[in-house]
Amino acid sequence: MQEKFTKTDAEWKAELDPLEYKVLRKKGTERAGTHDDFPKAPGVFHCRGCGQALFTQEAKFESGTGWPSFYEPIEPGAVEEHDDRSFFMRRTEVVCSNCDGHLGHVFPDGPQPTGLRYCMNGVALTFEERE
Repeated sequence: MQEKFTKTDAEWKAELDPLEYKVLRKKGTERAGTHDDFPKAPGVFHCRGCGQALFTQEAKFESGTGWPSFYEPIEPGAVEEHDDRSFFMRRTEVVCSNCDGHLGHVFPDGPQPTGLRYCMNGVALTFEERE
């Protein structure tokens, strides 16, 4: 098993802007519709914290929620899912499998072929266009 990517809290604070830190390290959420939408060109979405590839443009869809949504990760081990019972709700949290950065949540109301909606915080992702 590969060792997790780690940094001290001070290193995370120095590298990330305040909203990125709040989302990735403190399990916060950006307000819906406040993050610039990503380009429509082919490409890969990476974790803002560690750079790991997480989702492809091909798996992105318009969910109408105000957050970037995907129906599947780039590969099965790219993300990890954890039970989240915060705020008197039961949800499934999605984190980067490499650095444990909080990305968002996954819901069972997405399109086929998976029926899943990985509802991610845009500030937790970076986009790399590919030709």
